[in-house]
Amino acid sequence: MTGFSRRVEQVSISGIREVFEAAGDDAINLGLGQPDFPTPKHARQAAIDAIEAGDADAYTSNKGTEGLRQAIATKHARDNNLDVDPENVIATAGGSEALHLAMEAHIDAEDEVLIPDPGFVAYEALTNLAGGTPKSVALRDDLTLDPAAVEAAITDDTAAFIVNSPGNPTGAVQSVADMREFARIADEHDVLCITDEVYENIVFDGEHRSPLEFADSGNVVLVNACSKSYSMTGWRLGWVTGSHERIERMLRVHQYVQACASAPAQYAAEAALSGTQEPVDEMVSAFEQRRDVVLDGLEDMGLSVPTPEGAFYAMPQVPEGWVDEVIDRGVVVVPGEAFGDHGEGYARLSYATDTETLKEALDIMSEATAAVTEL
Repeated sequence: MTGFSRRVEQVSISGIREVFEAAGDDAINLGLGQPDFPTPKHARQAAIDAIEAGDADAYTSNKGTEGLRQAIATKHARDNNLDVDPENVIATAGGSEALHLAMEAHIDAEDEVLIPDPGFVAYEALTNLAGGTPKSVALRDDLTLDPAAVEAAITDDTAAFIVNSPGNPTGAVQSVADMREFARIADEHDVLCITDEVYENIVFDGEHRSPLEFADSGNVVLVNACSKSYSMTGWRLGWVTGSHERIERMLRVHQYVQACASAPAQYAAEAALSGTQEPVDEMVSAFEQRRDVVLDGLEDMGLSVPTPEGAFYAMPQVPEGWVDEVIDRGVVVVPGEAFGDHGEGYARLSYATDTETLKEALDIMSEATAAVTEL
């Protein structure tokens, strides 16, 4: 058998996926990172209308339809105080492809990429696939990324750093002051800031702001998607925006790996972004109520957990053996080390499921906690 690329050999199957496959069919799944709400009706209808009219039968522009890119620009003006040129937007196959484009267009062999630890599992893998070298930056005790720690980690080999707020797996929301600092660091050190904002609408406390709002140099690339905010994970529709020069380079990659995002999904996304935001507000309200149920349950067990201000994850500190005990009892959670070395001693659980199921899972986790701490 012929050999495999060194880049692929550096990438393993996601620890999240391994947990899923090890769990039984009857397990309560608190490891899944997707909302349990339907895609907004007006977004689904827009896709149906486009299909029936024949508008979704052919390739769109490589960057995406003009209507979608304008909707994205309007959304950023409305929500993020950003003046985005629709020509500087690429519609992608979810936020995952957007991250991939950002890496492939900017990272050379052995370039360092600073990634939050614990952080989203794709960051390290995509860095390796681009030929770069991932370098972990440990989070603060409240599970936010410290700009000072990022700045201290920069070397002559550093090409980029990643910011993710609200965070996966942490649920942490970076402060406005932090976001200003990340923009300053990108400007002053002439390194790329890749800001992953796919959870931006799911904020309970604090305020979401983008480093792109504060940057002057063109050294910030923004990744977003409809997946989480509009419960559209299966539609695979995201986008990336930044300076004209950066978008042009990312387009060179996109045209060969994807050609264009799914046309029906583009019409659905345009409607989701442009139409009523009531479904988003209702979903966020439900997630906040669930968060409070989960926090109360975990604290009643005596577990320490930073209050997640956004997304739909909680990341408690747990005793040794806790994750295995919980999984053995039929509740799927993800060990913190799946998200980086500094995740050891933590576990991530998703509250993207109904309250009654969460309460059942918390009862099981309470029993598991008692069993582990008695050992």
